[in-house]
Amino acid sequence: MSNKFKGTGVALVTPFTEQGSVDFKGLGRLVEHLIKGGVDYLVVQGTTGESPTLTPEEKRSVVDFVVEVNNGRRPVVLGHGGNNTHQILRGFGHFDFTGIDAILSVSPAYNKPTQEGIYQHFKAIAEASPVPVILYNVPPRTGSNMTSETTLRLAHNVKNVVAIKEASGDLAQIGRIIRDRPAQFMVISGDDALVVPHMALGGDGIISVVGNALPGRFSKLVNYALEGNFQGAREVHYNLMDVITLLFAEGNPGGVKAALKILGICGDDVRLPLVKVSAETYNKLDKVIKSL
Repeated sequence: MSNKFKGTGVALVTPFTEQGSVDFKGLGRLVEHLIKGGVDYLVVQGTTGESPTLTPEEKRSVVDFVVEVNNGRRPVVLGHGGNNTHQILRGFGHFDFTGIDAILSVSPAYNKPTQEGIYQHFKAIAEASPVPVILYNVPPRTGSNMTSETTLRLAHNVKNVVAIKEASGDLAQIGRIIRDRPAQFMVISGDDALVVPHMALGGDGIISVVGNALPGRFSKLVNYALEGNFQGAREVHYNLMDVITLLFAEGNPGGVKAALKILGICGDDVRLPLVKVSAETYNKLDKVIKSL
C-alpha cells in the first residue's frame, strides 16, 4: 500500500456531450491517454470530475466504466466525501467497491467544523470504509483548514488512513506533516504548481489536474523528483509553467477540458454553475500546448 499511491495520480475530468450527457467514448479515450502517458493511478469523481453535478446513477456508471476500461492496469481511487458524515457512512452500504483501491475524502466544506469535528468525521469514515482512506485538505474550496496536528493525529491513531492529499498551499504545514508522519503514511501534493517544492520536502507525488492533458510530461517531472533529480524536475516544471497558469486562469476543470479538446481527447463542455473558458484563454492555451 505504501507504494500504490506514490508518483503521479490524475483526478479525471468527466467528459460531457454537447447535449449534456456523460461522454463515455471521450472518457474511454481519456483513460487510455493517461495509462499510455505513464500515470501511476486514477482518481475518479473528485472535484475535477464535477461530481456535485452528477446524479447518483451517473456517478455509478462513470466509476463502473473507468474500472472496466482500466481493467486492473492502474489502481483506482474513488472520491467519496462531503459535509454530512452519516450520509457518507450510509454510502458505503450502497456501493460495490470491486476494482476500487482507496477513497479520497475531502474535509467537510461549508459547516466549518472544529479540528475535533474534522478528526471525528474522518475517524468514523475510516472505521466504516472497506478500502483505505486518503484524506484531502483543500482550504480554498472548503473554507476551513485541517491543521498538521489533526492530520498527524489521524495518521498515527487511525489505521485505515494511509495518506493525505495536501492542497493548502502552506509548505510549512506540509513540511511538518512530512517530518512527523508515520513511516508508511504518504503526503501527496494537491497543487500542480507546487509539486517540486512539495517533493523536495519529501512528499510522495501528486494528484494532478494538469496530468489529464499532459500525463507523459507530468509523470516525467514527478519521476525525476522521486529519483532526487531536482534539476530535471525543475526543467520540466519551467517548461510547463505557462500551461499550468492558463489551465487554472478561469477555474477547474474548464481550463483542462479546453486543453483536452485541443488535444482531441474529449470536448470542453461543463455543467452549470461552471462555464467554458473564454475564447481568449482558449486561444492562449491552444498556442501554448501546440508550442510544447
